[in-house]
Amino acid sequence: MLFGRTPVLPTPEQALKGRPDPSFTVPDRHTVLGNPLLGPYPEGLEVADFALGCFWGAERKFWQTKGVWTTLVGYQGGFTPNPTYEEACSGLTGHTEAVRVVFDPSVVSYEQLLKLFWESHNPTQGFRQGNDVGTQYRSAIYTHSPAQEATAKASREAYQKVLTGSGHGTITTELLPAEGRPFYPAEAYHQQYLDKNPGGYCGIGGTGVSCPIGIAPTPGAH
Repeated sequence: MLFGRTPVLPTPEQALKGRPDPSFTVPDRHTVLGNPLLGPYPEGLEVADFALGCFWGAERKFWQTKGVWTTLVGYQGGFTPNPTYEEACSGLTGHTEAVRVVFDPSVVSYEQLLKLFWESHNPTQGFRQGNDVGTQYRSAIYTHSPAQEATAKASREAYQKVLTGSGHGTITTELLPAEGRPFYPAEAYHQQYLDKNPGGYCGIGGTGVSCPIGIAPTPGAH
């Protein structure tokens, strides 16, 4: 996958078969925010799923945001059930390295999270992010409601306009419903990795182009 060849997503038939149950356990609580990692979550909170390159640095961007209740990293958008990190890195699962963000919409809006998402990586790079190359590093948004979908599409269109005006290429971000694309939590050592390893690798970096917010908000959307 990494020796000069362009990464290619596997078909469902080519993907690793995975397993019916996880092969590891996930910690109970977030090491920074102190809240549970796994649901069910308190009433009134919402869930957003994003992929923007290596999930270590991506997760930190979101847990540092006011109004975010918990975050966890995992694998999403592919075909292999309950994958391991090694399997995701093989390119044979179809999954992204994703971040699940549980947030209080009365404090931070979904639109504000989208702004952070767009500005924290380069969404025009296809199957890579910076020096990280592979299908698991592709940019993606997995939406949990029609309102999220409409808001995400509006933000993509608005950001494309400013990116184009700044000389950047076409956004390649995958934008799909989360339904039918389960989020599989990653291994314990990946959760809040940069809190446990403050000097650890972070490949997250944006284009330097600001994303406009307040773009055509959808009625009922947060």
